[in-house]
Amino acid sequence: MSTAAFKPREPYRTFEDLVVGEKRKSRSRTVTQEEILEFARAYDPQWFHTDPESAKQSVFGQLVASGIHVLALWRQLDHEINWDIDFVCGVGWDELRLRRAIRAGDTIHVTSEIVSLEPSKSRADRGTAKTHYAVVLEDGTEAVTFTSINLVYTLEGRQRMAGTAQ
Repeated sequence: MSTAAFKPREPYRTFEDLVVGEKRKSRSRTVTQEEILEFARAYDPQWFHTDPESAKQSVFGQLVASGIHVLALWRQLDHEINWDIDFVCGVGWDELRLRRAIRAGDTIHVTSEIVSLEPSKSRADRGTAKTHYAVVLEDGTEAVTFTSINLVYTLEGRQRMAGTAQ
């Protein structure tokens, strides 16, 4: 499977730095047959993900990437565009839709847009950020869409984690 040039870095943007309406777009990336086969054979061995010849008889008419694989690709590209946000963790996805299968040779990118921000009512060290994501094909077709719900450290939370809180 393809490994991107992403190198983990220390996030620096806290909840207070985020803005509703902020949009980001990743680089483009072409999905290969080899990575579809490798991922599916390891994690989702459906015949239309693992056997190019048999997949011709499927509803897709050819080999397609597993939905779980596409979400892993989303995660890879998302880390490249939103690495700077100081996430506590993800807590859920709403309205996940697999709208169009990803095939070998498809070129995709990821878009993100922060759609809501809510400070925690019980913990001053974090807030909730909801972000709408799409895995998008070259022609603009949104293949996968969902809203991700994430906890993000506030400045107070970041200072506490770093041991510098007053």
